[in-house]
Amino acid sequence: MDVAFSFAGETLVPLASGALFWPAQATLLVADLHLEKASHFAKKGWLLPPHATTETLAALIDAVETTGAARLICLGDSFHDQGGPERMASETRSALQMMTRNLDWWWITGNHDEEAGARLGGRVMPEATLGPMVLRHEADGADTTPELSGHFHPKLVIRQRGRHIARRCFALSAAKLILPAFGAFTGGLDVADPVLKAALAGPAEALVLDAGRLLRFPVH
Repeated sequence: MDVAFSFAGETLVPLASGALFWPAQATLLVADLHLEKASHFAKKGWLLPPHATTETLAALIDAVETTGAARLICLGDSFHDQGGPERMASETRSALQMMTRNLDWWWITGNHDEEAGARLGGRVMPEATLGPMVLRHEADGADTTPELSGHFHPKLVIRQRGRHIARRCFALSAAKLILPAFGAFTGGLDVADPVLKAALAGPAEALVLDAGRLLRFPVH
């Protein structure tokens, strides 16, 4: 718990994978898995690493086992498109369905996948409330309720001596916590980008895990 931080009066634990554990709720939250992204682009003749879905699912299983979570909430864009579940390899689909049976699994719908996850078990909803927080895919800048979301794939970009160093990060403001993309090969948006800063709706900081430490960087 050395890297735990407080948000909306709750203790939250970020994982290096980009997942977020909420101990009081025995809940693991992830955003933007983008499962079957490679198979989506393969139909267009664009080649991406073919094992991204398998790697993402393996990382998800590891996060569940590490935290002991009883509930898992996916904050949208769990699949890269609505046809993703049909394109999954049968072994991978079976492993995912086993997880949805054994956990209290919530699919928050996103702009890519909508209700695609419903075919694999678990509950599907456009948004939800848990404790003092609202859970949705994309931050609502007009809502002052403490909020957990994804969508923007935030990353911290440090420019030094002509080099750019990018690390996935959690973007935190007084009422918003935006999770990084959990999926493999999902890219990211600079946390200082005006669009992301507007979504945070106020002064913010980027939280980065490094060698077991939680580093905080003001967002300018």
